[in-house]
Amino acid sequence: MEEKISLYELQEKVKRAVDHLSQGSVWVTAEISEIKGNASGHWYLELADYNEKERVLAAKARAMIWSRSAAMLIPFFESTAGAPLSAGMHVLLKVQVQYSVIYGLSLNVLDIDPSYTVGELEMNRQRVIRQLQQEGMFGLNSSVEMPLLPKRIAVISSETAAGYRDFRKHLQKNEYGFGFEAELFSAPMQGVDAPAGIIAALDNVMEKLSCGEHYDAVVLIRGGGGALELACFDDYELALNIAQFPLPVLTGIGHDHDFHVADMVAYAYFKTPTAVAGYLIDLHLQQAERIESLYRRASAALMHCINNNLNALQRCFDRLENSVRRVIYDEYNRLKMIEYKVQAHDPMQILNKGFAIVVDGGGNRISSASAMASGDVVKLLMKDGEVELSVLKVKK
Repeated sequence: MEEKISLYELQEKVKRAVDHLSQGSVWVTAEISEIKGNASGHWYLELADYNEKERVLAAKARAMIWSRSAAMLIPFFESTAGAPLSAGMHVLLKVQVQYSVIYGLSLNVLDIDPSYTVGELEMNRQRVIRQLQQEGMFGLNSSVEMPLLPKRIAVISSETAAGYRDFRKHLQKNEYGFGFEAELFSAPMQGVDAPAGIIAALDNVMEKLSCGEHYDAVVLIRGGGGALELACFDDYELALNIAQFPLPVLTGIGHDHDFHVADMVAYAYFKTPTAVAGYLIDLHLQQAERIESLYRRASAALMHCINNNLNALQRCFDRLENSVRRVIYDEYNRLKMIEYKVQAHDPMQILNKGFAIVVDGGGNRISSASAMASGDVVKLLMKDGEVELSVLKVKK
């Protein structure tokens, strides 16, 4: 029968086997699966290592950062990496191995290299970019047609984010008075839960679209942050959903230097949420200016047409006036001729020339001697009076 030993004796053998590791330190790479601090200032971590291809857990261990070390390491990491130490991060830790016969193996964290975490994120970002390029995702969302006047906007952001408030203020209080409707679809905008939360918000937009709601575009905004806080926007699944979304997706994550994968696959990206609002306002302004230009051109064309017609009417009026003048002049001359003729046949004209007119007792003009007989009484009309005569004899 094999020799039997107690659990304590077994643990002591293991402890003696690893004691030489506790005399020094070693740099270890791992993923933080859980992290929490307590009131005394100590931090406790659960570290894990995974098979890269199948994402299968390969190893795990407990680690702690004692309060004296944590007071320096935690702020240093956050200020350098731009984000607090949190679950899901890949880290490079300088550790001292400790083994207790009661608590087992644990790691005492002596130092943290923030540059490794940032560098690991960049490597992951490049892998995501290459995969999306191979799948033809770049340029897919930018080929979706943007409405000329996007009015109803689905906004994906955190309700308490300053960037969201800036976006709404800039959009709703634009100086031109353009009207917009912005509906918020709340989602976490940092950390390991952010990609899934944003994808869920996109799904909510799709569900409303399928129920008859209308949106012209989707806006994904955040108010800036450090490299690690914004790493969620390099997530493959999130980028895939943005690229394949049926509406234009505009990103305004709030970073001045970094260019995230979500920006690359979106319809358009902007540095800040207010810049996204400015873009939407500019689209309306462009159409307003176009309408104003068309109005000016139409007004100019109408005035040109009116002026041409007025000129034509003036020419017609001038021709009509000239024609009427000629008709009046001709008629005036004709009347003058008639007047001359009438005047020429006026008996007074004959009398004024020294002639006399013979009339009978009834005042009828006698123009022939055969119309008179002896004894008739006739009147002789002269220019200065009349003479009554008695016919003595008619000689034919």
